[in-house]
Amino acid sequence: MTRNIGRRQDGPRADAHRQDGPRQDAQRDWDVIVVGAGFAGSLVAHRLGGHGHRVLVLEAGHDVPPAATTATAYLAAGGGTPTSPYPRSADASSPDVDDLTGLPDGGFTATGYLLQHGPLPYASGYLRANGGTGLLWTGLTPRMHPEDFRTADLGHGRNWPIGYQDLEPYYRQAEHELGVAADADQQRRAVGLPIPADYAFPMRAIPATHLDRTLARALDGRTARDPAADEDTRLVVSTTPHARNGRPTGPEHPAGPLCQGAASCVPACPSGAKYTPLRTQARWAPGVRLRTDAVASRVLVDGTGRATGVEYHADGATHRVHADLVVLAAHAIENARLLLLSGLANRSDQVGRNLMDHPALLTWGLLPEPTGPYRGPGSTSGLEGFRFGRARARRAPFRVEIGNWGWSWAGRPPQVETGALLRTGVRGKDLRERLGDRLGRQFSLQFELEQPADPANRVTLDHSRPDRLGLPRPALHYDLSGYVRQGMASARAVSEQLFALLGAEDHTRYEAGPGWPGRLEHDGRPYGYRGAGHGGGTHIMGDSPDTSVVDQWQRCWDHPNLYAVGCGSMPSLGTSNPSLTMAALALRSADRAHHDLTVLRGPAALTAPRPSAPSPAPAPSSVPASSSVPAPFTVPASSPTPSREPS
Repeated sequence: MTRNIGRRQDGPRADAHRQDGPRQDAQRDWDVIVVGAGFAGSLVAHRLGGHGHRVLVLEAGHDVPPAATTATAYLAAGGGTPTSPYPRSADASSPDVDDLTGLPDGGFTATGYLLQHGPLPYASGYLRANGGTGLLWTGLTPRMHPEDFRTADLGHGRNWPIGYQDLEPYYRQAEHELGVAADADQQRRAVGLPIPADYAFPMRAIPATHLDRTLARALDGRTARDPAADEDTRLVVSTTPHARNGRPTGPEHPAGPLCQGAASCVPACPSGAKYTPLRTQARWAPGVRLRTDAVASRVLVDGTGRATGVEYHADGATHRVHADLVVLAAHAIENARLLLLSGLANRSDQVGRNLMDHPALLTWGLLPEPTGPYRGPGSTSGLEGFRFGRARARRAPFRVEIGNWGWSWAGRPPQVETGALLRTGVRGKDLRERLGDRLGRQFSLQFELEQPADPANRVTLDHSRPDRLGLPRPALHYDLSGYVRQGMASARAVSEQLFALLGAEDHTRYEAGPGWPGRLEHDGRPYGYRGAGHGGGTHIMGDSPDTSVVDQWQRCWDHPNLYAVGCGSMPSLGTSNPSLTMAALALRSADRAHHDLTVLRGPAALTAPRPSAPSPAPAPSSVPASSSVPAPFTVPASSPTPSREPS
């Protein structure tokens, strides 16, 4: 399916090459091809299209119905996995959490699209559809801490080739693109972020829930002892930044539909308050076109190593489309798979390696009094004090999310509790009262742990079990290091102290069996983790082509007009949800790509960017003076001059 997001009808058509064999064409059909219409791809296309570049976006999955329709269908079906209400593509499978099953004696089995070889499961899914996993994310947008960019200096993982200050202007741009709601003063105090003094987030912070306020009254100003730390950590409950409409902080930010507390943000926000990539797509320039149901299978290169286009499968045929610049913006696993299928960018032998996630340790219990869970976003506040500091030299740091949705993620949603009581013979008024008491006092804590880059955790191709198109499927090797496991031990110890301060009954159990495929033992004690859906690291960024796949601009070292953008480029994930950082990196790379295209084609034919939300960050076409700028790519003398005219 081809959609024209803009208004212009005279540009090149994405579906113009439907024929028996792949088309070969020396002319360029587009200025830029973007593979993937999720977070990063939609933002890159928006920025480059705003500069007048003709952009084709290839999306492997289907288009999707409006969020309200999806949310209604999800609730009518009685729930399901995060990807369950979205249309499935036979040619572009979406891994889901129910592909994994724990075994009674430990270990796990894996079915579905991803081939998992352990020792532990990569426990996250992702959605292959227009909008990607950005359709079903939680909406949390904390920035990374400055320490997170130099984890190797702290004894684990890799350093970034850039620092927090290089990305800070793009954090502000991304926050305006996504419409982030947060309190800048609180982020400075609670997290220690060096946010400029005159900066205000586009939206006021999402109000704290009754549960947040209850925990704040019990915990604020108290301390907890991390076994790996030299001193106690002071506890402060602070609100979490959200890409969700709050009250605008100024007239330049239009008010949108507010959160209605439906508690169905995953998989879809019924009110439209939560940002998704479809919001950015609605503002694409006329020169940006979207081709859905188009599964990219190979990046095309010429004899000099320059990318010339993309081969993709659609409508039962193979097509080739050409451009001056190619941007891979699929999920970290899919970007790595496409590079491996193409045999590209792997001089360092790091393509597919360093697969990361945020293993999430959950604890859950009952508070002394009802607090009204199952309202609002999944989490609106948390504890930030364990994200940084000297203890991270000994154990993985972690961020503590306060869960608003009771025991759902722990595997005990309301319907499970209801079934358990019904099996005991409870009925009528007694059932209502007991359910009201138990569900009303539920709460959970979610400890998202940093997982450092480890080349042993990797994505490879399995040629023996291809997908429906005959392409090799991704095969994963995944494990958690002793450093991460020690972080789990610290998190569990902190949780026990928090429960004691709250006077809460601890019901946490990691029982071997179907519900806990991510179960392990450390120092004789069982732990269980869920995947946070934060895959990264598979085309890692660095300062040398010998040790990394992409440079600081997410540009492949070996192919200077081929970009691989997204969380796969991140050398570390820190402890913050990575979507905001991914968005900031995408905008930074789009500026670099525009610079490259301007040098290649000359500025005369380019138009000014379309107006967008005001931002105090530098102008989109600028490159920060503090960053070293690699030489732009050039067209070899033997190559024909690309045409800007529609084919």
